[in-house]
Amino acid sequence: MDQLKIFYPLFIWVDNPTLKKKSKKIVHFDDEIQEFAEILLSLMYAYDGVGLAAPQIGKNIQMIAVTEHKNNKRGEILREYVLINPEIVETSPTTILWEEACLSLPGMTGKVKRYQRIKVRFFDPLGNQHMKKVSGLNARIIQHELDHLEGVLFVDKVIKK
Repeated sequence: MDQLKIFYPLFIWVDNPTLKKKSKKIVHFDDEIQEFAEILLSLMYAYDGVGLAAPQIGKNIQMIAVTEHKNNKRGEILREYVLINPEIVETSPTTILWEEACLSLPGMTGKVKRYQRIKVRFFDPLGNQHMKKVSGLNARIIQHELDHLEGVLFVDKVIKK
């Protein structure tokens, strides 16, 4: 795992140009994409995250790895999966203000308003399209990682007191 961290160091800080770029859509679902999806999942755990976006490790492509938690509480992970070219297609009218942090901004936290529930359309690493409804923490994780694909960091959305 440490070798992966050497090849894919975590990009950090607010003024990192890679973190502020909009990511490119993936159009070819080949062996390279499938291999990178496995790397992204492995690094998410290696960096002790609940999600990780490709731009955070230097690849400006639309791919995120996320964990899904039981009862929408951090702790027991039900599964993890990779979303390629993810797009929110439906949101709840309700939002929740919740404390967030980010692997790319160590030591920083802030309250961010996110949709309580979302429906997301995405492709898996094999190129199969999926639609998934998520809520609570699981929806927050996806929304946070989707922001990375747009070059947006959580600190750009922090609600000031």
